[in-house]
Amino acid sequence: MANQQDLEDEQGHVDRAYRSLENMRRAASELLGSVIDQSSGGTHQARAERDIVVRTSLHRLEQLQIGTEALCFGRIDHTTGDSFHIGRLAISNEEQEPLVVDWRAPIAEPFYRATSRERMGLLRRRHFSTQGRRITSIEDEVFTDDAFDGDTAINDDEKHVGHETLLAALDRDRSSRMRDIVATVQREQDEIIRAPLHGVLVVQGGPGTGKTAVALHRAAYLLYTHRFPLERQGLLVVGPNPVFLRYIEHVLPSLGETGVHMSTVAGLYGKLDVRGADLPLAEQVKGAARMVKVLVAALHDRQRPLREAISIPYGSYQLELRPSDTSRIVSWLRKRPQQHNVRRRQFELAITEVLRGRLEGRLGRSQRLGHRSEDNNEVISVKELWSEIKHDPTLTEALNRMWPLLRPEELLHDLYGSHALLRSAASSILSEDEWRAMYRRRSLSFDDIEWTVADLALLDEARLMIGHRKKNMPDEVMRYGHVIIDESQDLTPMQLRMVGRRTISNSMTIVGDIGQATGAHAPQRWDQVTHNLAPSAEPRLVELSINYRTPREVMELAAKVLAVAAPTLIAPQSVRSLGEEPVIVRCDGYLQLLDEVLLRATEMLEKTNGTLAVICPVRMRSMLLDRFDAAQLHSGDADNIDASVSVLSMTMSKGLEFDAVIVVEPAELVAEFETGLQALYVAMTRTTKWLAIIHSAALPVDLG
Repeated sequence: MANQQDLEDEQGHVDRAYRSLENMRRAASELLGSVIDQSSGGTHQARAERDIVVRTSLHRLEQLQIGTEALCFGRIDHTTGDSFHIGRLAISNEEQEPLVVDWRAPIAEPFYRATSRERMGLLRRRHFSTQGRRITSIEDEVFTDDAFDGDTAINDDEKHVGHETLLAALDRDRSSRMRDIVATVQREQDEIIRAPLHGVLVVQGGPGTGKTAVALHRAAYLLYTHRFPLERQGLLVVGPNPVFLRYIEHVLPSLGETGVHMSTVAGLYGKLDVRGADLPLAEQVKGAARMVKVLVAALHDRQRPLREAISIPYGSYQLELRPSDTSRIVSWLRKRPQQHNVRRRQFELAITEVLRGRLEGRLGRSQRLGHRSEDNNEVISVKELWSEIKHDPTLTEALNRMWPLLRPEELLHDLYGSHALLRSAASSILSEDEWRAMYRRRSLSFDDIEWTVADLALLDEARLMIGHRKKNMPDEVMRYGHVIIDESQDLTPMQLRMVGRRTISNSMTIVGDIGQATGAHAPQRWDQVTHNLAPSAEPRLVELSINYRTPREVMELAAKVLAVAAPTLIAPQSVRSLGEEPVIVRCDGYLQLLDEVLLRATEMLEKTNGTLAVICPVRMRSMLLDRFDAAQLHSGDADNIDASVSVLSMTMSKGLEFDAVIVVEPAELVAEFETGLQALYVAMTRTTKWLAIIHSAALPVDLG
């Protein structure tokens, strides 16, 4: 093991690295300042070069801002005699000698991958425990044959990379923001982080396996390894809700990456306020893949032939347009591959061609009868005829009725607001109860429409079918070089299709846990997810098996719930035990339950300087917030995760972790979801230390 001299030597090296980091920041700032101070004149090339320097300098300054996190967290010594310190980013001294190697560089891989059986050329691996810039302790793993005799052997099945350093990190109090795990990434996690860019990678991970952190570290790794093309194409991270995005927002900047776009699924459609909420049946129907056929049928209902003939004046002639003419054209154009609004121009030309035929027939008849007029001096082209008749009000009204230029919002709003349109589009696809569940009264203004989260995926699908109203308008859908989706098991088929359209070439990392699926379309297998997300791709499935978050005592209790909720799934193995059993309290009535929650929360806050969450049924949330506000244990916005106590619904708690968790009234919480026991499993496994379950109604599963 390392001695005091080792500690002093390593501290000296780290201090030199920090000084070099300051010098690098200063150099980048001076370069930026020198360019900005230059005049804006000069040649086009000179201005372009200045712009490049400015962008590069700003990006470099962003990379060099690591905040309060440790710069360096370990060292590897090779059998060749070479040694490398591993850290958040590459640092060199004035002679360009490496002081710290970026954790994402290939040379750093053994720091995470080497084992007693696959040493990867290592003689020793050293881990630092740090507090700010100071190294507080050192843990050494020695890779020699003598090191693996008897009790001192490092057994791959029992030990983890940097075992003591890992446990120390896991025992730290949590904050309201996720920390990176770059110093303690384990072998199975690193294999996922460094997996190839292309294709669809599915990461199945139970509670506490670090799947979210792995996904974010994978984003940082991909941006480092594939800077081109990802810097140009972009990388998207999709999270389940805004609370979750706030929770993870500091991870990537701490890893030196600030150019990642983060969004909820709802945020992918654009700036459209979600003010409404669907009833359960409507929400389920709107999320089903069958809605694609409903939208196609609804659009076809807006592509309709004339019911009666109309006459269009041209000079001294009346050109007749018959229902049979328009029926043939509508039928032909429906089979064309272009978007609806693009085909409007083709529709206009086809209609004009029919009218041109009528005109030629009239001109020919006049000539045979010996009539002469200015109208029949020469044959007119379709383009010329269109320019003459396109402003005729009768024709304009007919075209807008037969093939209107639409917006997605118009199509969906009109569909929802008419039983007749719903019946026509959906009666052969949905049951009557299902299509009637989607009905809602039309709003007088588009600004007054109360769109729901489920509507946005349908609007996105409709936009794909309809296209833009204006000619040559660019595609509004932003596509990315790689997309990472967290909590993907809870996305509906329509939402999965929506996210899938954001990829350039089906390059995705899909993260989640089938055992924690609580959505209206909870899948039982991952192929049910990937089929809607990327139907043409061949996904690779990998699994995280070790629970680094949840103590063994809590996980054993949660496993009883999982065994009933999803008997085919196995709970991940916890890496640590805290020796403290979860508390289950039965209350006599509702008021006693509220008092008990407040009492237990106060006791838990005395045991930790970290975070506490109360996870409760939706209807109880506002009442509990009022209770905690009155006790001055919660402050600010109801969705504020920086408060002393976070009072959350189960859905809001997904993907988050807390030092202590109180689960309130499990029976009612379970009743909120079709896969209710899996929702309880989610709630119970948010804790890193202590769990209390408080109930007045009977527990939905035996936890004895």
